[in-house]
Amino acid sequence: MPIIPGSPATPEHPPRRRFAYLFIGILLALTGGFQNGFLLANTPALQGSMALTPVEGGWISVAFYSTYACMSMLLFRVRQEYGVQLFVRYAMAGLVGANVLQMFELGYEAELFARSISGIAASGLSALSAYYFMQGLPASARIAGLVLSIGIVQVSFPLARAISPALLVDGDVSPMFVLQFALSLLSFAAVYLLRLPPGYRVKIFERLDLPSFLLFMAGVTALIAFLVQGRIQWWDTPWLGWVLAIAIVGLGGCLLIEANRKTPMLNIRWLSSGAILSLAITGAGVRVLVSEQSFGATGLLSALGYNNDQLVPYYFILAGATIAGCILSILRLDPKDLKRPVLFAILVIAIAAFADIRTGVMTRPDNLYFTQALIAFAAVFAMGPIMMEGFVRALTAGPSYIVSFIAIFSLSQSVGGLAGVAALSAVHTIRLKTHLIDAGATLTATNAQLAAALRGASQVLAQTISDPALQQTAASAQIAREASREAAVLAFNDVFFLIGLLASIAFVAVLIPWLRHRIRGSNPLAAELAFLERMRGQTAK
Repeated sequence: MPIIPGSPATPEHPPRRRFAYLFIGILLALTGGFQNGFLLANTPALQGSMALTPVEGGWISVAFYSTYACMSMLLFRVRQEYGVQLFVRYAMAGLVGANVLQMFELGYEAELFARSISGIAASGLSALSAYYFMQGLPASARIAGLVLSIGIVQVSFPLARAISPALLVDGDVSPMFVLQFALSLLSFAAVYLLRLPPGYRVKIFERLDLPSFLLFMAGVTALIAFLVQGRIQWWDTPWLGWVLAIAIVGLGGCLLIEANRKTPMLNIRWLSSGAILSLAITGAGVRVLVSEQSFGATGLLSALGYNNDQLVPYYFILAGATIAGCILSILRLDPKDLKRPVLFAILVIAIAAFADIRTGVMTRPDNLYFTQALIAFAAVFAMGPIMMEGFVRALTAGPSYIVSFIAIFSLSQSVGGLAGVAALSAVHTIRLKTHLIDAGATLTATNAQLAAALRGASQVLAQTISDPALQQTAASAQIAREASREAAVLAFNDVFFLIGLLASIAFVAVLIPWLRHRIRGSNPLAAELAFLERMRGQTAK
């Protein structure tokens, strides 16, 4: 029987069935990851197809992330109360229903609702894929199922960008929705053909769970709305202050309820301990640093005029690097030293970010292949050990603490990623204005280089424009565009430098306690690992 209520049993399976479980695990992870991956890759196309403003497009992201970040802890308790089979049926049915709704393109409000359901289903599929991976792995390697689940979900993001140009012919988003529906239907059939072994259930829900969760969800949704819309509408928009106040009240109310419960969903004392806070900050910090890729490199290539059609090889390389990071993370996963891979990943991010400072207006996608592959590799290589440490600490404290860990881990990953993009976007905007002001100060009538550039541009334009005045106007506009593009590139270089600096600080912050334990010859997880070993021995008997 499983150690945790609501989890499936893990009997030994014949080789062919184990292979089938692994295949279904990959399918579920990709299906869940594509729900967010296609949204990130094709938000502009979706906005164009539905005639939406950037603000309305932002609310679609809020609808997805608000449920995706919150539902993991509630779904864990649903599995404990009602069993994994009921959870599988409703999660897959919800995903198929949401994708059907999107396929018919019923309008903006229907898309918001569908994205909310997709967020719930994608959150459930992450756990479901991990369960299937564990069924397909030998007993000694089952913990690697968690790392595999995270890794394959991360692979889906660059993979979605790589295959999107083949789907969105002439800007038509219908093939994307059809593919999502086909994958969800295939996943639905797969989990029914090969079901998870049954586990055992416990009565877990209490009356205070509902108000506590509703406050938690209201607070997280408001926080996500603040981060997403603040980046789009800018941070001095008056109503954003009220949204942030709602986030504080909602999360504060949830914490107040949980702190005074005998059997809380979120154990505040455990979550506020030094080890767990450090783990959450590290996890969120890595997500912020990885925003160098999702915002920095992607934004730089967009500013230089490249679109998804021209970046297919680039995104395939990132997908390959993510797979390599996942595999190597599993091979190097050592419970006795989980900080070493995190240190290595942060160091890799710092080196890659500092290397990207050299970019200029002549930078091409192939100039970023190596550095961005390093960051894609490091993103997954660090997440496995971080999640494993939290899971070990939670399992040792007691099965009820796993809900607390799932909540803090999901929140740190989702909100950490959004906060990273929002912060870097703000830095880029501020630095862009600075560089434009500097450029404007030098582009004066007395500038000999400017005069020469205008003459050269006018001569080129003379082949198509005969009016000298129009030639001068067009040449000036061309020079202004080139100056704006140069300023944008310089601003992205500032972002890369900031990421490199933050990664260096994070490396030192993680290195010092790791060195202290190495010098003393101690393992911070020694007690937890010994307890789990005893528990495994008792379970085997």
